Amino acid sequence: MKDIDVIAVLQDPVRRRLYEYVAAQGREVGRNEAAEAAGVARTLAAHHLDRLTDAGLLESGSRRLTGRSGPGAGRPAKVYTRARVERSVSLPARDYRTAADLLAEAAEEAGLDSGLRAAAYRRGESLRGAAAPCADLEEAVELLAARGYEPHLEGAAGGGDGEGAVVRMRNCPFHAVAERFPPLVCGMNLALLEGLLGGEGPVRARMDARPGQCCVVVEASKNN
Repeated sequence: MKDIDVIAVLQDPVRRRLYEYVAAQGREVGRNEAAEAAGVARTLAAHHLDRLTDAGLLESGSRRLTGRSGPGAGRPAKVYTRARVERSVSLPARDYRTAADLLAEAAEEAGLDSGLRAAAYRRGESLRGAAAPCADLEEAVELLAARGYEPHLEGAAGGGDGEGAVVRMRNCPFHAVAERFPPLVCGMNLALLEGLLGGEGPVRARMDARPGQCCVVVEASKNN
């Protein structure tokens, strides 16, 4: 299925709500949970979830949602997660990914890491504009969400900036290039977010790569 056809699958408002809910959870979601979140019947949710799976936007599997095993544990239920495959549409056709790959390859071969990080930091500052540095993690979440990082706050009971709280990001906007050139692109991403958040302000970005997530996390600065 072509990318433009795949994206057209999301034109249905119920299907789009279901996709956005599953994508936002960062874990497996069952049909009952998805149906309740979208405000539709389970049978309708199942139909749309399977359509999203057929289109390659979701991946499906099965497990027992009770967490039990053995006799009396119940039948495995169908569960869904967001697919890792990227989709994009450009009219007329453009191939920015190849250009990004070539530029990253040339920068890596030429040892331009420090220059790229400096440029990324400046771009982060320009994106922030005249705004003050992020005051807290909740403000950082809003800023990162606007940039497509899909942030979520972890480690603080009831939210906030408690000790041990960090903002992790389920999406890396540079994922495809970062997979091929991780040190170069992750270093660029870190510098970009440092500039965006405000450098030595109340919150800071640091590297903490984990599978399936952005390589950077955001936390309260140690001197605040």
